[in-house]
Amino acid sequence: MLNRSALFARNVVTNFVRNHHGGNPGENLPFDINNRFKLTAMFIAFFGSGFGAPFLILRHQLLKK
Repeated sequence: MLNRSALFARNVVTNFVRNHHGGNPGENLPFDINNRFKLTAMFIAFFGSGFGAPFLILRHQLLKK
């Protein structure tokens, strides 16, 4: 059997999770997932910049005089 403080803590956590979760999938994301083409372009730009940066830096260093 749980003591009062453990029961109170469980109720607080349960209520926090229930009240702070959005009802719609993707509602709590910092970007819009409704437009597939914009989402694809944003993913390509985000991951492409991280993947391409070392190659661009290397090219810049090799072309420097």
